[in-house]
Amino acid sequence: MKNKEPLIIAVVVFFSLVTYYLVEPYAHHVMHKHVESEGFAYADLPAITKTGNAANGKELVHGAAACTGCHSIEVDGISASMEPQMAAAAYGVNPPDLSNAGVVYNDKFLADLIKNPAHALKVEHKFDANKGQMHPMVPFYGAGGDMEQEVADMVTYLQSIAVSKDELTPKMAFENACGRCHAMSYEKWTQIGTKPSFKHKKDSLEFDINVLDYEDSIKAYMGKLPPDLSMYIRSRSESYISTLIENPQNQLAGTAMPRVGVTAETAGKVIEYMKDAGDTKRHEREAVGQNVMIYIVIFAIFAFLWKKQVWRDLH
Repeated sequence: MKNKEPLIIAVVVFFSLVTYYLVEPYAHHVMHKHVESEGFAYADLPAITKTGNAANGKELVHGAAACTGCHSIEVDGISASMEPQMAAAAYGVNPPDLSNAGVVYNDKFLADLIKNPAHALKVEHKFDANKGQMHPMVPFYGAGGDMEQEVADMVTYLQSIAVSKDELTPKMAFENACGRCHAMSYEKWTQIGTKPSFKHKKDSLEFDINVLDYEDSIKAYMGKLPPDLSMYIRSRSESYISTLIENPQNQLAGTAMPRVGVTAETAGKVIEYMKDAGDTKRHEREAVGQNVMIYIVIFAIFAFLWKKQVWRDLH
């Protein structure tokens, strides 16, 4: 009887290759398609052509534009008018504090967000003004002067009160850009803030109830609860997360997730925070890895010198 093992192997290899050919392209090009970065340039948004005046911008933000009716500006002593869960019940999501908006977000994005929130956030498919589907954030229609100048003034004011790029930490970047929709349970972060250590169980339960109320509102607003991001950096590639932050529609067409509008530097800090949360020992491991490599190099040098010493009389 002839040996049939080569034939069996050939059949297995053939069907394995067919399966790979049919499945792999789908997995990589449909389920995990590659999306090129747009460089966080926001080319679809118009550039700011006016030189802003921070003092005038402050008057508009605190006055005619009525930004402080919904937003807090803690750095200017303006606190939120409602608790996060109450704000989410009213608007779908808690409006962000504007203290560091000027450094977290791209200036063109901020300008367009002030004038046309649904367009800037790329959620016009969800909020169509022609159908009466208004975005919760009311557009700024101007205060009677040159609207482009007024918007430039407001953006300049927000930039003037924000911390510098160097002072913006990864944690601050995440909380500003992502933390009102996404939890980070590994860091004890909830959508309404970091969960404190409570002395009494009833206080802990009250906090949890507020989180659940907030989550109910955001589920109604977004269609589903945005995922906890504690381990997201390990389940998705860094490129995927970066391009998703930059323009969610490129990765998930029709998604309710808005464009975040952050700068490239802010996106990098968000990803850095996610890396730290998903792998708390990574810096320690990288340091140990460097030391091991140094040890191996030194050991290799001594091994080579020892080999030459032992074999010198034989060569």
